[in-house]
Amino acid sequence: MAWLTLLPILLPVLGAAVLVWRRPWRRAARQRLVLAVSGGVFLLVLVLAVWGRGAGLVLLPLGEGLSLRLELDGLGAIFALMAALLWRPASDYGFSYMTHEGHEDRFFTFWLLALGMTMGVALAANPVTMYLFYEGLTLSTLPLVMHTMDDAARSAGKKYICYSMGGAALGFCAVVYLSLCAPGGQFALGGFLPEELGELAPWLLPAFAAAFFGFGAKAAVFPLHGWLPAAGVAPTPVTALLHAVAVVKAGVFAILRMSWYSFGPERISGTWAQQLCLAAVVFTVVYGAVMALRSTHLKRRLAYSTVANLSGILFGAMLLTPAGLSAAVIHMLNHAALKITLFFCAGAIYFTHHKSYVHGLEGYARAMPVTFGCYVTAAVGLMGLPPLGGFLGKYLLGSAGAASGLALGYAGCGALAASSFLSALYLLSVAIPAYYPPKDAEGRCPAVRQEAPRVMTGVLCALAGGGVLLGFFTGPLLEFLGKGL
Repeated sequence: MAWLTLLPILLPVLGAAVLVWRRPWRRAARQRLVLAVSGGVFLLVLVLAVWGRGAGLVLLPLGEGLSLRLELDGLGAIFALMAALLWRPASDYGFSYMTHEGHEDRFFTFWLLALGMTMGVALAANPVTMYLFYEGLTLSTLPLVMHTMDDAARSAGKKYICYSMGGAALGFCAVVYLSLCAPGGQFALGGFLPEELGELAPWLLPAFAAAFFGFGAKAAVFPLHGWLPAAGVAPTPVTALLHAVAVVKAGVFAILRMSWYSFGPERISGTWAQQLCLAAVVFTVVYGAVMALRSTHLKRRLAYSTVANLSGILFGAMLLTPAGLSAAVIHMLNHAALKITLFFCAGAIYFTHHKSYVHGLEGYARAMPVTFGCYVTAAVGLMGLPPLGGFLGKYLLGSAGAASGLALGYAGCGALAASSFLSALYLLSVAIPAYYPPKDAEGRCPAVRQEAPRVMTGVLCALAGGGVLLGFFTGPLLEFLGKGL
């Protein structure tokens, strides 16, 4: 069973190689290949999650106890299944959306590479392996961000690579520190550092802070968040994966690995490093929500919403309590399903009517009732209204913050409440005018119904429905997948 851990990584990489080798492709043949690969990856991860836990595979020994090693545990299974499951409908959506973007062979080549690197991050058994695939994810998604190659895309790509590589340099310092303290250390709940660190002990907390803010660059923690709104110039299938599934969640996942599975919560709890990280995420929760409310560009508004919600997830993680960890993972799952739906709604609106600003959408619910129905469903969930999944995640995060007894835990509860209120304002201020336009907007509204192509609309409905169901079954799903979490 151990060799199966390599296949979720190898299959997308081979698929990308085939796309390069045989280009140009007919659209139908390329679509069949991409769907076969993405569907195959999901099935492989599902098999591993059910029957392949703990089966490790050494890819390459590096000497002195270090190795590139793969192994799936509870946290990795959750992240891998979340990404693989959402990649499949995102591919369907992308086939329709990319017809007006061009260069589809190049796009889907890097699309598959990014899938392989994401699976590598999820399946990594130690910090060195995770770092390797983490950097691979940056390099494979950069061409996707810069796909249109216009001035805005080039600028966004430069910002993305500078933030990502700069953050990764800090993360690398932490990986080196862990390797010096515990050569060959493997991820383990509670951390793997030895009790005695000797002369390296004074560097423990600075190394953890470097890990948090380094990997936090992808998780868009202030002040390292600037690349995320800028990346909104990329095609919508890319921004949806950047903001909901792959890149930002890889940053969150890496921080969970560093805090809970490498350094260990007992080492960090009660220290200045924990206080610094909590202060950063509490501020970012409110900052992201305020900036979302101020943004008039729809995708940029959703990007800042992602900034706020990611720090909400990290707030739970950095409480360093079991309740905080569970709340963080639950909110990570629900946010992924809800936010990808919202981004795909924004993409459907732009694809069909070339509207990208909030103030231009008055009355458009008449022309796109299915799209705006899906938007409202996901928006209500993300606002945190019961019984949808966003409520469960935010409720558990707030409960964990209050139970922690920390001053910043209580501050985080207030930040989450403020963020929920602001999210209602910035999400509903799109939906309400779309359904009830002002009188002066009547002449600008489309007179006939015109939805996005059927495939895109079908994906929206499936994701919106899945987001609702996930809210009811998140607890049992986490209990099943997160064994050993």
